[in-house]
Amino acid sequence: MGVTGAGRATLVAVTDRCQGCGACLLTCPEHAIRPHGRPLLVLPALCTGCGECIEVCPVDAIEEAP
Repeated sequence: MGVTGAGRATLVAVTDRCQGCGACLLTCPEHAIRPHGRPLLVLPALCTGCGECIEVCPVDAIEEAP
């Protein structure tokens, strides 16, 4: 999803398929995903790219960022 914030690239991207269920919020060990309507917001400064959010998303709305 490109470069955001203080110039740090995002490691995961939440797509428009996001339904806002919050499964990723509960799973993220770094608390890098925040409610922000739909799609949810990934905070690049906190995301380590572990991929746990990708695994739990029931609608496959989270992807590795290009």
